[in-house]
Amino acid sequence: MQTATYFFIFLNLSLALFEEPAVYPLPFLATSVLEVLCLLVFLGRLTHFAKVTLHNVFWKDTKNICIMVAILLSLTDLAVYGVLRLYDVRSIRWSRIMRPIFLINFAESRQIRRAFRSIRNTLPEITYVFLLFMFSLLMFSLMALKLFGERNLQTAEGLPYFRNYLEIVFDLYVLVTTANSPDVMMPAFDFSSWYALFFIAFVIINTYIFMSLFLAVVYNNYKKHLKVMPGGACD
Repeated sequence: MQTATYFFIFLNLSLALFEEPAVYPLPFLATSVLEVLCLLVFLGRLTHFAKVTLHNVFWKDTKNICIMVAILLSLTDLAVYGVLRLYDVRSIRWSRIMRPIFLINFAESRQIRRAFRSIRNTLPEITYVFLLFMFSLLMFSLMALKLFGERNLQTAEGLPYFRNYLEIVFDLYVLVTTANSPDVMMPAFDFSSWYALFFIAFVIINTYIFMSLFLAVVYNNYKKHLKVMPGGACD
């Protein structure tokens, strides 16, 4: 049962590769039949679980409720999408985002739920570091706007350079990953080599200090919650 459950969960998640828009498109009938088959297997697994569980325990377990709601919504969405497709009305399969629910909420996925619960408990404790990083990013973006915005600089493509605050925030956010380095600084560097100090300071503070601090806080808190995570029937 466990192997079959994992197989159909994997098959259900893999349908995204073959449904429109798809990497390897298959006919709608083929993907819909496979999805219905997966949902029927999930429903059968849930029914089997209900047979061997006390009635009041089964209905108090939010995992079972989540699975049933996900099955009903997926079938409803599939039926509506199929009807609209018959009338050549373009629509979106919004229920696809619910498919990971089956991976998380079945009884066999206790370790995955523990990992998600640890992540959820870790988030409030890393919020302060994240807010501090965002404050630093916004302040550096404001300084960049004041330094370069009034000098009418242009990028290599002839576009305005650092004149829109939101675009500056995005460019410097990408610079934290060094994905656009050194291209993002070249217009300013060509104007004056001293402006390289601004980008060097930004990379040192945000990439090497804040990202290392952020990673350390995430790792330590996640490990702490993973160690103290209680086991039991509620898992």
